[in-house]
Amino acid sequence: MTDSLKISLAQLNPVVGDIEGNVAKIRAARLSAAGQGADLVIGTELCITGYPPEDLILKNAFVRASMDAVEALATETADGGPGLIVGAPWFDDEGNRYNAAIVLDDGKVQTIRYKWDLPNYGVFDEKRIFKAGELPGPVNFRGVRLGLAVCEDMWTPDVCETLMESGAEILVIINGSPYERDKVDVRMNYAVARVTETELPLIYVNQVGGQDELVFDGGSFVLGADCRMVAASRQFAEDLTLTEWTRTADGWTCTSDEMAEWIEGSARLYQAMVLGLRDYVNKNGFPGVVLGLSGGIDSGITAVVAVDALGHDRVHCVMMPSPYTSEDSLEDARELADRLEVRYDTIGIGPAMSAFDEMLTEAFNAPAAGVTAENIQSRARGLTLMAISNTTGAMLVTTGNKSEMSVGYATLYGDMAGGYSVIKDVYKTDVFKLCHWRNENYPDGVLGPAGDVIPERMISKPPSAELRPDQKDEDSLPPYEVLDAILHGLIEEDLGGAELEARGFEPATVQRIWRLLELSEYKRRQAPPGVKLTSRSFGRDRRYPITNAFRGKA
Repeated sequence: MTDSLKISLAQLNPVVGDIEGNVAKIRAARLSAAGQGADLVIGTELCITGYPPEDLILKNAFVRASMDAVEALATETADGGPGLIVGAPWFDDEGNRYNAAIVLDDGKVQTIRYKWDLPNYGVFDEKRIFKAGELPGPVNFRGVRLGLAVCEDMWTPDVCETLMESGAEILVIINGSPYERDKVDVRMNYAVARVTETELPLIYVNQVGGQDELVFDGGSFVLGADCRMVAASRQFAEDLTLTEWTRTADGWTCTSDEMAEWIEGSARLYQAMVLGLRDYVNKNGFPGVVLGLSGGIDSGITAVVAVDALGHDRVHCVMMPSPYTSEDSLEDARELADRLEVRYDTIGIGPAMSAFDEMLTEAFNAPAAGVTAENIQSRARGLTLMAISNTTGAMLVTTGNKSEMSVGYATLYGDMAGGYSVIKDVYKTDVFKLCHWRNENYPDGVLGPAGDVIPERMISKPPSAELRPDQKDEDSLPPYEVLDAILHGLIEEDLGGAELEARGFEPATVQRIWRLLELSEYKRRQAPPGVKLTSRSFGRDRRYPITNAFRGKA
């Protein structure tokens, strides 16, 4: 039995499916931790495969490959260095698939624990690919009884209570917990509840990095038995945090000199956008991105995030004016591009508009008009940007916000065309806030310039799609403060019309917005993926039928 232990929290950024690369990251973390005198290195949930692997788990060869990698990694712990706790999919003797936490030490797999509480809500559907394990007992690591659990196992009291009652001395939770607004506080509240119930210290190790729509924010931490935070890893960045543990008469206590300062509010939101785009582009091998720069704040903040994520030399901005594009927009787009030092081209879509008028006149004896003409402009821009993407290999980034996507204020095969969306889950009112915040702050780890990168007029002028003369968004939509509040109630809170009317919103406006929200589902189903930032992002978080005859009140 030992009375002291050094434990390193390995908060890494895996790539789903890259088993060899992920093992190399774990191996490098172990080597670094060994240099600090660590006895144990703790990885994250399914860190061998990357999280979430989704239906890759249903491929037997994939699970076998990950198990073989764990077995090979275990042999390396025969060198007398730190032991390892890693997450990986695992078959039992009957061929059942589990989400497992595995202890490696002394050259072999010592112990395996299976995740008991499989989440099946929001973006999670683990019950369709994994079998739930039994309530676990503690594992023995060099004379210390560790209460080992996996992510969701901490969100309910059963697992930690069972571990405490069966003799655990320290709770160890490995996690793949994605970012969303207020999630940091939610996690901490659950962790405090488990510590309060068990009177045991708790180690929480969380994945970091972007995976498709999801962003994992890291922020690993340790709570003492008194619920005081005694160690914290960085957010939105890989980190290796060393903690020192001592056995006392009252149990194990932890000391650490590593207490990263956590960010909040707009800073968290912005870093999630940067990391989500950076990892989507880099992990999928794109040389850079291209986007349409209209002179408005949606494309403006998207361009800034892209430069912050990738650097100015990997971002290509294109202004595509029509006869309705204002001089202010032309000037603002150019000014932003100059401040960001990106490649900037101007390609007018007037010839394309004329060509479509000629083509449609042959069919309908009249040129396009109304919404048809407006959509042709957007689609001409989408076609132009996709041609650039095909030619250069750069991924097309779309620039539509959540307010627009909610009510269908977007054009299929036009401004919705592209590979990824940075502000898909950001309401317009938050776009304004983020623009002001970025001008006033210089986030850690970004590659773009400091200072007022977004021209003030781009932020202050009335939003407009500029698809017809003197067009303004509020000609066809309520003011964004009203629209976003109604949409938040309908989407994030699942409120009905009567509840929103009770908050003071006009009944006719509520019903109109609700109908637009429902009728636009077919568009959203064809939209590119984008960074998930809220609890109800469009996609797997919120699943509504396209064919929907319900006409009752919201």
